[in-house]
Amino acid sequence: MNHDHPAVVLDLSANGIGIIRSLARKGIDVYAYDTEGSYRKGKSRLAECDICPNPITEPNKLLHFLVTIAKGLPKKPVLYVGSDDYVSFQSRYREQLRPYFLFLIPEPEMIETLLDKKETYKLAVEHQIPTPKTFFLEDISQLQEVISEIQFPCILKPSHGYQFRTKLNKKAIRVEDAAQLMKDYEYYQSIGEVVIQEEIPGDNRCFYKLATFYGEDMKLLASFTLQKNHQFPAEFGTGAHIESRKVPELYTLGLPFFQKLQLKGIAMAEFKRDPRDGVFKFIEINPRFWLTHSLTGAAAIDFAYLYYLYLTKQKFTATNDFKEGIKWIYLVRYFLTYLEKRKEGKMNFVEFLRGLKGEKVFALLAKDDVMPFVRSSISHLWKAWRKRRKE
Repeated sequence: MNHDHPAVVLDLSANGIGIIRSLARKGIDVYAYDTEGSYRKGKSRLAECDICPNPITEPNKLLHFLVTIAKGLPKKPVLYVGSDDYVSFQSRYREQLRPYFLFLIPEPEMIETLLDKKETYKLAVEHQIPTPKTFFLEDISQLQEVISEIQFPCILKPSHGYQFRTKLNKKAIRVEDAAQLMKDYEYYQSIGEVVIQEEIPGDNRCFYKLATFYGEDMKLLASFTLQKNHQFPAEFGTGAHIESRKVPELYTLGLPFFQKLQLKGIAMAEFKRDPRDGVFKFIEINPRFWLTHSLTGAAAIDFAYLYYLYLTKQKFTATNDFKEGIKWIYLVRYFLTYLEKRKEGKMNFVEFLRGLKGEKVFALLAKDDVMPFVRSSISHLWKAWRKRRKE
């Protein structure tokens, strides 16, 4: 294979680190950037890393920054993005970026829809995809009507998660009763638009994901399914312990939906299996690489590398075949999740150790690139200690 084209990665979380490692270990030159805080924690020895302007508050500066970098490289680089704020930037400035970078993403209108949970749920309902019961309020006076229809506990979710989290780092808020909903809705709505949603019962193992890679012509080039075992925080969080798992029902449900939406490039949809009826209920779609994508490499269907080969016009065999039972572990988050669940009697140390057995890939721990793991672990443990002291 030819690896002459460099790669530029916008994201230095575990997501971006996974992309860097996949490409750099194959001899591809990688340049990786993120805002200052993420750069300090995530910079990798396998890439040339630096601080970049903020995609939300300084988009024009970021555009100039990227164009300058691309002009200095010997060949047009493949552009990778690992978070919603960078996806939004890439979509809005796609025409200015195209002369300098190789990338494949859905149309601008679809990107904007998928970054808005309210619009995404409307889209799912329109295409008859099962979803949790969800309410969108035009006015707070409609709250009483929602209270009469929804079952408690329910949850509040930001419509634009990446924008909401710049002000308050919460993925979702559990609401126990009507009185709390009256109080919390008005408060969180003042921070950013939120939706009210039924809470589907079931533990972390009820969450599944379908990931796809479609070409420009919407030919399916790769697909992958996985099951979540643990997340951090345990209640509403992101993956801490994941496993590759073949789930035929997700292909039946998700692939026709993705094709109708014309989700070319990389995309991932999350579903939660409702234990009450066994139905997979739609949660969200990310039109980008997702946190646990490095599991695909360990399972022999490396999305990051296939994306590189496709955009540099190299041949490979389209596939949905992968190894089952491979684990992806974000070690510090898995440990902190264990501590949370141990207090509630939901997990013991033997179960924690059992989760480390078998074939696996770590989100950050690596012999050839140890510092992202060290810095992330220190940061997570420090935050957990401070939180415990406040309690």
